[in-house]
Amino acid sequence: MFTSVLMIEKALSAVDVEFVTTLHGDERVSFVVLMQPRGDQDRLLRAVDDVALGELDEAVREAGKGKGGAAAAPAQVALEHSLGELRKAGSEAVGQLVEDHPLDLLTSVTQETGADEVIVLTAPHYVEEFFHRDWASRARHKVGVPVLKLYAHSE
Repeated sequence: MFTSVLMIEKALSAVDVEFVTTLHGDERVSFVVLMQPRGDQDRLLRAVDDVALGELDEAVREAGKGKGGAAAAPAQVALEHSLGELRKAGSEAVGQLVEDHPLDLLTSVTQETGADEVIVLTAPHYVEEFFHRDWASRARHKVGVPVLKLYAHSE
């Protein structure tokens, strides 16, 4: 069985589930999902990304989004939804919220599970990507397995 560590920042859409579960053809895949809640960190960068994508309404809403621990409850719901959808698609799936030090957790989970790859599935983050500060770019230097960067779909 192929093992993928899947780092996400929002609930998986049906398109995302189909995409990640079919990446390896007919081979069975087991997922370890790490959900990074959207808290206060990087709010300015997210707003700039939203403006770059022409999503001005979303940029304005950034000011009203959850602060600190307030992001954890919706993230837990999104994680449970994503795990359920992966299981419905026939994959094994376990997961947890990322609370502190995401790259350290990603590295330790990858090593502990003997993962074959890491998939970072996020919205575009143009500023971070330009400076190679996005999760996928940073993970490539830490985890010791191939890292695939994919863009999440919206429904």
